[in-house]
Amino acid sequence: MSTPSSQQILYGLDDRPPIGKAIVLALQHVLTMFGSTVAVPLMLGPAMGMNTSQIAVLISSVMLCSGVATLIQSTFGSRLPIIQGVSFSFLAAFFMIIAAIHPEGDETVAAGAAMPYIAGAVMIGAVLEMIVGFSGAMGYIRKVLSPVVVGPVIMLIGLALYEAGAPIASSHWPIAILTIFLIALFSFVLSRNRMIFRMFPMLLAILGSVSVCGLLTWVGVFGPEHPARPNLEAFHEAEWIRLTSVVFPWGLPKFDMGFIVAVMAGYLASMIESFGDYHACKQMAGAGDPTAKEISRGIGCEGIGCALTGVFGGFSSTSYSENVGLIGLTKVGSRFVVQIGAVILILLGLFGKFGALAAAIPTPVVGGLYCAMFGLISAVGIRQFAKADLSSDRNLFVGGFALFMGISVQHYFKNGGVEAAQATFPGGVSDVISAIGQTGMAVAAILGIALDNFIPGTKAERGIEEVDREDCNLDSEKLVSVSGDA
Repeated sequence: MSTPSSQQILYGLDDRPPIGKAIVLALQHVLTMFGSTVAVPLMLGPAMGMNTSQIAVLISSVMLCSGVATLIQSTFGSRLPIIQGVSFSFLAAFFMIIAAIHPEGDETVAAGAAMPYIAGAVMIGAVLEMIVGFSGAMGYIRKVLSPVVVGPVIMLIGLALYEAGAPIASSHWPIAILTIFLIALFSFVLSRNRMIFRMFPMLLAILGSVSVCGLLTWVGVFGPEHPARPNLEAFHEAEWIRLTSVVFPWGLPKFDMGFIVAVMAGYLASMIESFGDYHACKQMAGAGDPTAKEISRGIGCEGIGCALTGVFGGFSSTSYSENVGLIGLTKVGSRFVVQIGAVILILLGLFGKFGALAAAIPTPVVGGLYCAMFGLISAVGIRQFAKADLSSDRNLFVGGFALFMGISVQHYFKNGGVEAAQATFPGGVSDVISAIGQTGMAVAAILGIALDNFIPGTKAERGIEEVDREDCNLDSEKLVSVSGDA
């Protein structure tokens, strides 16, 4: 039986638009996720001491990973038209790893030396996500991870990134401010009347700012060393087709228990985010709510996608909410379209010149992008927290305490707490404690879960949805036939 929304859908989940139209629709998905996907390597690459050529490889690797993860998700996982891309939930943990491997001012560490440790932590965490997904445990985890906990954790994802905002934008404030202005103009003013601004505000803002940088460089206002000058040297050096740096481009994975624990908090936030995206995606595609088995397969296959990012040299991946919104705008919910988009992403990832072109984006443009984006991440956490009863003093205490301690404990460990832990506990234990303490999300998640499940509160008060116990389980026959309907 069709849902009311299904009567408005142009192409449903199982529909296959004509190939020409499908390619254009798939390109829309790729363009929509482009800004967010490129932003992460542009931020993490310089922090690891990478030059433009290395950042170009990193961007290409991220695109390849996104394409592979999307193809797995849309074909074998939830089988929903969901684009997979770099997850912001892990950024705080990644920055902690980078800070540990690349101490500030130490130029003796090789560029990109943190990437094998990031790959190792992501791959171990991916195994946990696969277990959570394919075992059907997601329904039970939802019972202990209420919005009272998830909200503060997501808030801290954005708040922990304050050092990547104004300090980077200050490399040239006029261009950074222009970028912020264009993002706001396209996203919230012009988008009211023009579809193109509604679908591609971030991309158009980047193109606009880069165009201004290119023009000012061409007329001689920006000299050779100016931070707002586009750097196209790597474009000429990059391979047309990547043949030598596809598998383990940064070396074999390395494993550190402290880093692994820090990344686990990102996985918790990522799984909760995907849980919501599956519901929004299937509803917008006119097919009602996803079954628990679809959700379980989706989470499990996200784990597979994350494991493969360690192989192909990218970062962890998750579902992209902005692409879910695109389905609502275009009324096209075809998984076939997203599968074509996945193939396009894979081709972009193997096309070296593409990564080099993206790496040429000037630093102040990236800084303006961060200022606009990271506050929005924190606001999403506020929206998640608001799903709980905020008139409840219990909820305000649990959420507020978790948020405050996530910031405060992190500050303590960055200012002497690590040395105190090393003096008090054995080596391995102190490493784990230090990793957790330096990751605000992990602190907030641990304290929030403990208090939220210790202090009495009704499910309605905590904002928890009921989950059918029987529907959460995946039997072996269904796992073998993951491509069939749930």
